[in-house]
Formats: sequence, structure tokens, C-alpha cells
Amino acid sequence: MIEDKKFDNKTLLGFILIFIIGAGSQYLLAPSKSEIEAKQKSEKEQKDYKENLQQVSTLNIQDNISSNAMALMDVKVNQSQLSNPTSQKQQDAVLENDVLRIVVASKGGYPKEVQLKTFHTFDNKPLYLVKDGKNMLLNLNLQTQNGSQIQTANQHFSSTLTKNGDQQILKMRHQIDQESYLEYVYALNPKEYMLDFSIDSKGFVNKINTSSPVQMQWGMEMLRQAKSAKYENRYTKLIYEYANGKDSSLGQGKTDEDQQENVTWIAYKQHFFTSILLTKQGFKNADLNSKNLARISDAKDQDIQKTKAFNSLVSLHTKNGELSNEMNLYFGPSDYKILDSYDRNLDEIIPLGWGIFGFINRNFFIPFFSFLTSTLGLSCGLAIILLTITVRLAMSPVTYKSYVSQARMRVLKPEMKEIADANKDNKMVAQQKTMELYRKAGVNPMSGCLPALLQIPVFYALFNFFPSAFQIRQKSFLWAEDLSSYDTILSWDQYIPIISDIYGNHVSLFPILASIAIFFYMKMTMSGQSMPQQQEGMPDMSFMRYISPIMMLFFFNNYASGLSLYYFISNLITIGIMLVIKNVIIDEEKIKKKINENKLKPMKQSSFSKKLNEIMKQAQQAQQEQQAAKK
Repeated sequence: MIEDKKFDNKTLLGFILIFIIGAGSQYLLAPSKSEIEAKQKSEKEQKDYKENLQQVSTLNIQDNISSNAMALMDVKVNQSQLSNPTSQKQQDAVLENDVLRIVVASKGGYPKEVQLKTFHTFDNKPLYLVKDGKNMLLNLNLQTQNGSQIQTANQHFSSTLTKNGDQQILKMRHQIDQESYLEYVYALNPKEYMLDFSIDSKGFVNKINTSSPVQMQWGMEMLRQAKSAKYENRYTKLIYEYANGKDSSLGQGKTDEDQQENVTWIAYKQHFFTSILLTKQGFKNADLNSKNLARISDAKDQDIQKTKAFNSLVSLHTKNGELSNEMNLYFGPSDYKILDSYDRNLDEIIPLGWGIFGFINRNFFIPFFSFLTSTLGLSCGLAIILLTITVRLAMSPVTYKSYVSQARMRVLKPEMKEIADANKDNKMVAQQKTMELYRKAGVNPMSGCLPALLQIPVFYALFNFFPSAFQIRQKSFLWAEDLSSYDTILSWDQYIPIISDIYGNHVSLFPILASIAIFFYMKMTMSGQSMPQQQEGMPDMSFMRYISPIMMLFFFNNYASGLSLYYFISNLITIGIMLVIKNVIIDEEKIKKKINENKLKPMKQSSFSKKLNEIMKQAQQAQQEQQAAKK
């Protein structure tokens, strides 16, 4: 009992001594008042920076940047050594010309508001590409010599606005100390959407670690500008140029990312407006990311304010331990004429089609449409009609050849039916005799298909031209309020599954008219052709005449009404041309007489035709031997 008591007393004494030592250590090692203030300041700056990141969903590190970028951006901010001198005057600055108004924030030194002064949104509100500093972030990730991380989006900049002739020059400077600073320089010319933009530093050699690449992050959420968020989202993409002229894009999927070297420009393109970062030196490395912000359907996009989020993380250039980067920023319309004028391959941002389709648009449709609207002063609706008439007249020789081929096939149709009926049990013999009839009559059954194939490049080029034609934006014609968006004669609010997602919650009249015109055109075309005899067990191919009208009716209900107007007028003109050819130009009696004359002429077979006949005879003989063996 006595021993237990002694043990308990010693244990209690030990605990008391440990407590005294711990309390003394806490007192002796407690941080000073200045250290506490520095820590609180660092924590506040870290909190502010995180709030900046949350303003732009592109900066959600875990979801939107690759692991490389995450490692660079997921850092702690300790900026107590780089405080701003209290003597500096810090306030937002404004750059403005006839077409552009840019507010540059004192905190971060980058544009917090970009307004295109000559344009309005679909609901007639001022058009902003950047608004209230909530959908754009430009940030440099700097590392001090002692290993601390600096985020410039959280730093304060002083502004100096001067003029060089008509050019406005804005310098945003973050003063580190009396000898060291980081400076953004913006230069804006009159009536220009393109700014000169440079990032320079002084005195970084002994304070900032530039031995590893300095990373700049540029992120934007794209504000909705069009009536249909679904339609606008289809043409909203991140496009970039790399490797001396190659270009590619992101934005087709829910999330999309890529890494490239030697990137020369990065464009955040909406349907009709674009924000572009260009570099004269080329970014050695670029981490690029695209993300859909919402699932958009025609019925549910009424409250959508943002379509996609884009983010880029690029490596800046250093020279002798200092930042030295000459760049440009473009905030303006996705207008082919404007973008092409900069001679930086920015016309590739406009989706005009690849190969021959883009060639046709660049060298014919764009100049001709500009001539009609700008030089002649026609309204966009009348210009579309005149463009359509011109295209159809230019293609009329092709239509004529196609119809002549159809007329020849109609003349031969009775004889072809006789051959088919006489050789019901031997399809190969029927085919051989039909080919022999074609040769005697001088008819090529493929001649009706080739003219149609020649029209495909024109068809597809125009399919790309109208959705990309900036000139038709917010231009009205007849009942269509905006030729760059769908026209509406009936709409409803109730969401109907599948129907609302595919067709939409409205009815457009131009697609209906185009569908009707296509139906009659297909009916005239297919009735004039000699359709192959339906074989047993095979479906009736006559239903094909209904496919194109139905596709037009559903698919184009949400497309630009200018495109539907083109197809409507085009098919009306084509039907008219075919009626004139049939009733005025072509005489089927003369064609029949000419075919009969060809039959009497001695046949001249090419070596290919002779070889083909030999093959068919051998196949026929093999078939006969096979049938005899079975018997």
C-alpha cells in the first residue's frame, strides 16, 4: 500500500513537471506581434486568391487543368515580403475608343470589363465579353528566391495612362520595392479591337526565381450573347495555332483538354464574338482546357447565362532573369474580313470548311456577299436571295445535263422493262442485255449522278457560310427577326421530352417552306429517273423522297433562318429550271429519234468494255454450268 502511494505521487509530480515545461515552451516560442500580423495577412491574401479562383469556373484546379497545371497552381501564398508601398495610388483604369471600352482592374492589373460598344445582345442589352470582373482571370504564378509563391491576380497595381498621338497607352505597375516592379502595358488605337499587350519586369534577378518557366493563366467563362444558347454553344470553341501554322480546337465534348508546344495564338471563340491572346514570340508550352458549364436544350436554356469555360496555362519568356513578353489581345467580332486583315492566320477561327469548301467560301461567297451588302447596299435578306439565284444559274448547265440523262433513261424504260420481264430467272443475263442496250443507244446511266456530285462542294460550302456570316447577325427579313438565328411563328414553354430536345419549343416557318420545296424537287427528280426494279425481300426505295424533307424540317428548326431561306429559294429556282428544261428546251421525241439512230450505228467498244463483256460472259457460263450440275 505504501509503495503504491509513493508511485502515485511520483507520477503526479512527473505530469506537473511536463505541464510546466510545455507551458514555458509555448510562452518562450510564441510568435511575435509582427509575425502574427504577417501570418494573418498571408491567410487573408490566400482567402482572397481562392475567391478569385471561384469567380471563374475555369480555375477549378481539380476539374479543369491537367495534373501539370495543378501542380503549378495548387500553392500557398506567402507575400509578406512583397508588400505595396502605401504612397502608390491604386484605382481602376479605362481604355476606350469608338468600338471598345475596357476597364482594367487595379487588383490584378487585367481587364475586368470589356464592352463592344457598337453591338448588343439578342435581348438588346449592351454586349460585354467580360463583365464585373467575374468571368475572366489573368494570373502570373511567380516563385520567390526563398520558395514562396506569388499570384499576381491578388496583387495591386498602380495605373499610368498616356497618349502617343492617337494611341492610348496604359501602364499597370506592381511595385515590389523602389528598384523592382512588374508591369503590364496596354496600347489601344482608334477604331481597333486589337490591343498591344506586354509583360515586363525590372529587378527580378535577386527576388524572383526565373530559372524555371513563369506560368501565366488566362481563363474565361463565355457569356451568352445569342437567342439560342444551344445554337451558340455549338459554335463556341477554344481554337489555337501551333507548330508554325497548324490549328486545332477544343470544346466538342463535356470536357476537353490538350497540351501543345510553340503556340502562337489562343482564341476563345463564341458564335459571333472572339477573345484572342496572341504572342509574337510563341508560347513554348501551353496547357489548354475546355468545359461545358451546363447541359443545354432548346427548352431549358432560357436562364443560361454562360455556355463554356476555357482555360490556358502558358509559359512566358525571360531574358537575363527578367520577364520580356510582347503579345496582343483581341476582343471583337468573329468577322472574317476583320480577322483576316491582321495577317496572323486568324481567319482560321471562322469555320468555313476544309479544303475545297473553305476555298469556295473565301474566294467566292464571302467577297460576293460583301459586294451585295456593302457595295450595292442590299439588305441581307435580298442579298441571300440574289446569291441563291446566282448560284442556281451558275449550276444550271449541270442541272440541264442531269435532266437530259433522266429523259434518255425514260425513253429506254419500256425496253428495259421488257428485258427484265424476259429474264426474270437470270438476273445476270438481264443485266448484260441492259448494258448492251445502253451501249447501242449511247446512254451512260451514270451521267445523271455525276452532275449531282459536282453540286456537293457548293452545297457544303454554303452550309458552312451562312452560320459563319457575321453580316447577317441581327438582320431581319420578312417575319424573321434575326437571320443568324431561327425564326418563330409559334412557341410554347412546356418541356416535352425528346421532342423539345430534338425539335425545340418553337416552330420555324422557313424550314417548313424549305421542306415542302425539297419534297417536290425530290419527287420530280426521282419520277424522272429509272429506278431499279424492286427485288423480293428488299424494301421499297421510294421512301427516300421523304427523308430529305423530314431532315430539313427537324434539323433546321433550330438553325439560322438565313440558311433555311437559302434552301427554300434554291429549291424553288431548281424546280423552275427543271420545268423550263422539260417543257421548253428538251424534246423527248427528238431524244428518242437520236437513240434509235445510235442503235443503227456500228458499236465501237473500248478495250475496257470488251474486257467487261468477256468477264460477264464467263460469269454467265459458270452460272449455267453450276445450274446444270445441280440438275
